[in-house]
Amino acid sequence: MELYDYTIYSVIKRNARVYGNRVAWISGDQSITHGELRENVDRLARGLIGLGLKKGDRIGVLAQNCLEFIYLFGAAAKIGAIMLPINWRLKAEEVEYIISDGSPKVVFVGSDYQDMLNQMIPNFAFVEQYYAIGQAEGDLASFYDLMDSSIVSPKLPVHSDDAYVIIHTAAVSGRPRGATLTHRSLIIADLQAMYYLSLTKDDCNLGMLPLFHLAGLTFSLNIMHAGGVNIILPKFDPDLALKHIEEDKVTIFGEFPPMLATLLDKAQDDKRDLSSLRVVTGLDHPETIKRFEEMTNATFWAMYGQSETSGFVSFSPYSERPGSAGMPSLMTEMEIVDDYGNVAETGKPGEIVVRGPLVFKGYWNLDKETEHTFRDGWHHTGDMGRFDADGYLWYVGRKSEKELIKPGGENVYPAEVEKVILQHPLVEEVSVIGVQDQQWGEAIKAVCVLKRGESLSETGIIEFVATKIARYKKPKYVVFVSSLPKTEDGSIDREKVKAEYGKS
Repeated sequence: MELYDYTIYSVIKRNARVYGNRVAWISGDQSITHGELRENVDRLARGLIGLGLKKGDRIGVLAQNCLEFIYLFGAAAKIGAIMLPINWRLKAEEVEYIISDGSPKVVFVGSDYQDMLNQMIPNFAFVEQYYAIGQAEGDLASFYDLMDSSIVSPKLPVHSDDAYVIIHTAAVSGRPRGATLTHRSLIIADLQAMYYLSLTKDDCNLGMLPLFHLAGLTFSLNIMHAGGVNIILPKFDPDLALKHIEEDKVTIFGEFPPMLATLLDKAQDDKRDLSSLRVVTGLDHPETIKRFEEMTNATFWAMYGQSETSGFVSFSPYSERPGSAGMPSLMTEMEIVDDYGNVAETGKPGEIVVRGPLVFKGYWNLDKETEHTFRDGWHHTGDMGRFDADGYLWYVGRKSEKELIKPGGENVYPAEVEKVILQHPLVEEVSVIGVQDQQWGEAIKAVCVLKRGESLSETGIIEFVATKIARYKKPKYVVFVSSLPKTEDGSIDREKVKAEYGKS
């Protein structure tokens, strides 16, 4: 730490002093104060140093939300290590790729994923030690073995602009890319959220989104920074969520479809009290948002952002300009540009470009991709939008080079799903597109051409994909056609596919 540095660990230290006896985190029947958080983080940091971890070393975590996960985020911040949270919804091959890409020195694994990880261990010569979170099987050491180290922690030179976490985004060309975020970018994201959402020490966040997802991580950091309480669920459980909302007076949570609609249905059926809610953020259908605000005294906030922008870079209450993604945030410079980098006129669509301290450090081990994304001094999001006359951002779609489908808030690139479907011996051609869906917000649709004389069911395609990659990436809809529209160069014309088959 130098004179002008402030890190995520600085937040933990400050809160331990200012809010030391206030509850900070709740997980199941466990709860800890801000003071206890620092104590546990310090103990774990000593254990990690005892393993030989140095600044810049990666820490892999394959586990559902739990307090141990939080301690790891804190200890990494103290010693300058880089967190590598891994999406536990992925298939083994996808998990193996992310671990290989991040090459962590130590890996922590939850009990539900130990069997899968054990099969991969021979492929990870760079991993020096594995630890179990929860019940340990086989030769795995326990997480809590690291909490008893007597090593004296040295003063470590951790800086605000150091890499802190790698979030692997969706696979553009069949492989996910690791967006590398810094302490500074996440802290500024905290401050923006605290300003817009009026977060204080009296707020309570219900952490239903996974910590491997940037939204799950940032909502937790926002509330921690404000000195409030975070309740973390291992995964979305509507009964448990409503119990916490009612009993712990939850004030805020983030969500993706169909979480909010599910909670509203159950709250109505079971007559649960939602009166403590003040703010909900995320993406959802206008009907669900309207129903939510009618059932509560809370406000639904619309936002736009991505992993590469450390979270959200535009904010506004949804009702302020229904359908928009809000106004550019306080610490964000945003423009709409054409393919040549020229700023578009008000009302005209173009690519959303962003710059400022929220922009990520770059893609891990992908210098050329980073350089392309940062061309002309802007972060090119790959998303299309427009500004109205009052400065509100309207999301339009995605550039063809970055086609993206978001079922239930997850990122899925068509190219990744197409690559898998083409492995099926009966498929000749395929085009994968996103379609509007009442349940998930957006769903995956595969338009397939079979080889001459062959037949196959929709279920056959769907389950084939589910055996190869994460189940949330499988198509919800499949149609078989005799041919796909082509461009002049003979490639599949995706825009015509969407025009012809873009309804669910």
